[in-house]
Amino acid sequence: MNTTFFKHFFTILLIFVFNVSIFAQKVTISRVEPPSWWTGMKNPNLQLLVYGDGISSAKPVIDYQGVDISGTSIPENPNYIFIDLVIDPEARPGTFPILFKVGRKTVAEVTYELKARRPGSANRKGFDQSDVIYLLFPDRFANGNEGNDSGNETLEKADRSNPNGRHGGDIKGVADHLDYISDMGFTAVWFNPLLENNMPAYSYHGYAITDFYKVDPRMGTNEDYRLLVGSMHQKGLKVIMDMIFNHCGSNHYWINDLPSQDWIHQFPEFTRSNFRGGSVFDPYASDTDRERFQKGWFDTSMPDLNQNNEFLLNYLIQNSIWWIEYAGLDGIRMDTYPYPYPEAMAEWAKRVLKEYPDFSMVGEVWLSNPSQVAAWQAGDKMQTGLESNLPYVFDFPMYDAFRYAFSEQQGWSTGIIRMYDILTQDYLYAKPLDIVTFADNHDGDRLYSKLGEDPDRFKLAMAFLMTTRGVPQVYYGTEVLMTGLEHNGHGDIRKDFPGGWTGDSINAFTREGLNSDQVKAVKFMERLLNWRKNKAVIHTGKLKHFIPVDGLYVYFRYDDNDKVMVVLNTSDKTIKFDPEYYGEMVDGYTYGKNILAGKTFFLTKLNIPAHTPMVLELR
Repeated sequence: MNTTFFKHFFTILLIFVFNVSIFAQKVTISRVEPPSWWTGMKNPNLQLLVYGDGISSAKPVIDYQGVDISGTSIPENPNYIFIDLVIDPEARPGTFPILFKVGRKTVAEVTYELKARRPGSANRKGFDQSDVIYLLFPDRFANGNEGNDSGNETLEKADRSNPNGRHGGDIKGVADHLDYISDMGFTAVWFNPLLENNMPAYSYHGYAITDFYKVDPRMGTNEDYRLLVGSMHQKGLKVIMDMIFNHCGSNHYWINDLPSQDWIHQFPEFTRSNFRGGSVFDPYASDTDRERFQKGWFDTSMPDLNQNNEFLLNYLIQNSIWWIEYAGLDGIRMDTYPYPYPEAMAEWAKRVLKEYPDFSMVGEVWLSNPSQVAAWQAGDKMQTGLESNLPYVFDFPMYDAFRYAFSEQQGWSTGIIRMYDILTQDYLYAKPLDIVTFADNHDGDRLYSKLGEDPDRFKLAMAFLMTTRGVPQVYYGTEVLMTGLEHNGHGDIRKDFPGGWTGDSINAFTREGLNSDQVKAVKFMERLLNWRKNKAVIHTGKLKHFIPVDGLYVYFRYDDNDKVMVVLNTSDKTIKFDPEYYGEMVDGYTYGKNILAGKTFFLTKLNIPAHTPMVLELR
């Protein structure tokens, strides 16, 4: 018998059996991310993550003019494939099929869309010192659509009686009250995360994302969000999206079917971060401490992402760009900024700014010393060896000082001198104006509670926040003196905004039911914010301050065209203003108009009552 014949026969048989087994294996596609893209981006490269049973056994094919596959990568898990595309600058918007083939047979197919960019999209301008940011907690602001509070697909159902449960606030609730936000004088809104957090419990906060490309259905839809951003722009409001690169929710589809074992940080047993952000640039830090900070998990329900995985990092960067382009964002607030690897975050900021040079990003660097915070701002003023490319940082050292500066006994190192001392360290920052200042937020005690629920001290604190350097941020409800203490649980500092739910006995949107102190606080804020909105000298003018004496803090914002004097009397007595002491700044000026009261004062006769702020336009 001819042995050559049998060799060929068995070879053909093996190929046939192999192909039959492949065809018998069903290839499915569950996800393609990003779900769409745009023509005319500065970076022509796009990497698609495709997820589905056995997808790596198939070869992707695209036949669309201007779109080419430059390569593919298959990770450890055969249910994933990464497709590298090159999009020609002249490629036209449109849809096209991506075929997945085994041999000549198409085993799966998806339709992909290239969209046209909005005119001027690449030149969008982010938030800056002319803005006042309103930090809004979506689940606790207003319930505009009670029909989406719970759903068949959502694991956690609405329960407003539970301070740590879902209360029903949503995108429509925000859309219904844009006039309130705008009329108050706010010019930008930072939303705590709106993306899907489909977790069994305690998911209202939004920081355990289970789908990076989908708005949580209890908030609305992606289209609802896009339309909201458009409506806000029409009212002169900028939109800042909260993003998280450090972790995701444990119910994310990745976690049950990891693309690769190094997609997340894993330990033999649960290991929590030590939360010591100072260890990143600590020249004496042990490897153990630094790694525990960066690799440890925030919580058992928040797997820690490994940004050193190049595919994951690229996924996250593209996700940021996708939301900027899709929704028309004006800024990003990046959660837990020092926790991911610094080089990865620097690459993120660099690539975003390459697409949008005037875009704004602020990082949550929750550290107590100005030198530690300054190390993360673009410019590497602290000579860490890392260029972070991050334009803005939050002023957490000043946030800490707000707890005491306006309420404790005045002394050599206590009281209002704390604010003075914080500002004396601005030489540490590469750009001291590019700092977001705030008195409270969603993670700590409410300002009014920190101030002992004293309305006069509240006015002092807000007058300072709105006139010092940087970009001020106000936590929702601070303007109506909402209270809450973090040690009572996060639900206590994230209460529902009064009037956001049908049947609320108090409606802060209309001021119905507010007490006299609350009404006065709202009017104070409304006057101050709307004045600040068009006051360029407060946005970018120079700052000069004088050492506080007996609880009196005086400082000036000035430029070639304008000068404003801020006087904060934090003491328990009336203090007479001394024009001679402040002569270098007030010589040549005879009076000032206090914009908070609408009254004009001669400087030689100016007396500042106890616990009183004055913001004087000098004439």
